[in-house]
Amino acid sequence: MTNLEIVKSTYEGKTSEENGKNLAAYAAADISWTEAKGFPYAGTYIGLEEVIKNVFSRLGSEWIDYKFTPEDYVAGGDKVVAYGIYSGTNKSTGKPFEARVAHIWKLKDGKIISFEQFVDSQLVNNAMK
Repeated sequence: MTNLEIVKSTYEGKTSEENGKNLAAYAAADISWTEAKGFPYAGTYIGLEEVIKNVFSRLGSEWIDYKFTPEDYVAGGDKVVAYGIYSGTNKSTGKPFEARVAHIWKLKDGKIISFEQFVDSQLVNNAMK
């Protein structure tokens, strides 16, 4: 698979479970995952277990239908950029949101070695208040 196909497989599966399985299959053991400064789950997490614990588990427990809808991709060399819209409804407040977002993925030898998020964090934080 190309780097672009690998990244697409983490977003465009039939279910979020399929997307997660694809991420697990292609993530390097020491993947570096950075959530943007100011985002509710901000930080850099090393290894998929840390990402699941600090990001995905919280998204699943704190939001209703939280998702990233890709608009398009830009691929070149070892990098793939996916950009689009985050959306969801916060379980505690009942407030929905939409925010523009870009993800930068870096791959090496068919494995995802890093992920970095860029997002308008304020829109997400507002839905949590």
